Amino acid sequence: MEAVVGIFKTPAEADQAASYLKTAGIPENHLTVLVPGASEKEIQSEVRSVPTTETEAPGVGAALGGVVGGAIGAAGGMSLGAAAATLFVPGVGPVIAIGLLGAAILGMGGVAGGIAVGEAVDEGLLEGLPRDDLFLYEDALRHGRSVVILFTTPGRQASVARKLLEQAGAESIDTARKDWWLGLRDVEEEHYSASGRDFTKDEAHYRSGFEAAMCRDVRGKTYEDAHSYLSTVHPDICDKEAFRKGYERGQGHYRNTLKSRKQSAQ
Repeated sequence: MEAVVGIFKTPAEADQAASYLKTAGIPENHLTVLVPGASEKEIQSEVRSVPTTETEAPGVGAALGGVVGGAIGAAGGMSLGAAAATLFVPGVGPVIAIGLLGAAILGMGGVAGGIAVGEAVDEGLLEGLPRDDLFLYEDALRHGRSVVILFTTPGRQASVARKLLEQAGAESIDTARKDWWLGLRDVEEEHYSASGRDFTKDEAHYRSGFEAAMCRDVRGKTYEDAHSYLSTVHPDICDKEAFRKGYERGQGHYRNTLKSRKQSAQ
């Protein structure tokens, strides 16, 4: 299966796009819509006594039945009509996943309402999901946008799905990737060039390292600890200095994102 993704400014636009895709013959269980959930401050105001870790929001466990649970009810009115769950994604905050695939895509082991993802999702559908793109979905959600993801057969059906998403006003994943890097590029160029290195020459390798650090498989790992994985995914460039410098900066960027989201909840 192939994953086709569209990013929308509002949940309503994402919902409309999902409706178009259903009408075009995409099975409901091959579709998911991810939308930003209740704010972390709202959750914290409901439950303040639950212990937390560095990557968990205050009160997240009990809040699943409170403020966030209300968000699930609101999501039930969307045209996809599938089960909804609220998940807390580190560095992002609460996310409403409409359709069981959403929880699996975000790497969560279970969802609210007693639904076991492992029992309800055909994992074969997820084989076409580019794991290295997950950080782009998270970035979109972090900025209040919604994500529609569908799994379809490569070829004509995938092309039709992309066209429908485009007509519904979606931003493509390629555009999202370009804009994400443009938002970081000036600061990264200044940092890299400060030590006398040529950013223009090394940007491609540096950016690859930075993006590699966003992959869930290596988040929080030093370059040395992640080297075995990186040498498999990026065998031709992972030992280059520019790649390593980009990876180290990417890890720092992710840590700062976690810290910033945690502070916003206080």
